[in-house]
Amino acid sequence: MAASRYRRFLKLCEEWPVDETKRGRDLGTYLRQRVAQAFREGENTQIAEPEACDQMYESLARLHSNYYKHKYPRPRDTSFSGLSVEEYKLVLATGIESTAALSDTLEDFKDVNKGTWKKLQEKVTPEVS
Repeated sequence: MAASRYRRFLKLCEEWPVDETKRGRDLGTYLRQRVAQAFREGENTQIAEPEACDQMYESLARLHSNYYKHKYPRPRDTSFSGLSVEEYKLVLATGIESTAALSDTLEDFKDVNKGTWKKLQEKVTPEVS
């Protein structure tokens, strides 16, 4: 039975994409490392808790298949910040080139929403007598 679990995890690892913009903190890379660590002996690895292993696989498979995205669809693709998907990708990317682009984007964002942030700050900050 351990062999079939190993093959299922390998298949999931093959299908899971690797995001090169997130070097050192990509979920696909981390998943591959953890599977290699957990199944050191490959198909011959003895699994101490098979139920937990199956549960972990099912959870990862649901994430990979976007189960929750389809089960709970969002009416609009918006966020509180107003940033686009591309801008969020810049925020989450690793590297010097993305840091410079992020800095420019955040400065633009501050300029556009300065009034909103100021209003929020005034509401939250206690009045001094």
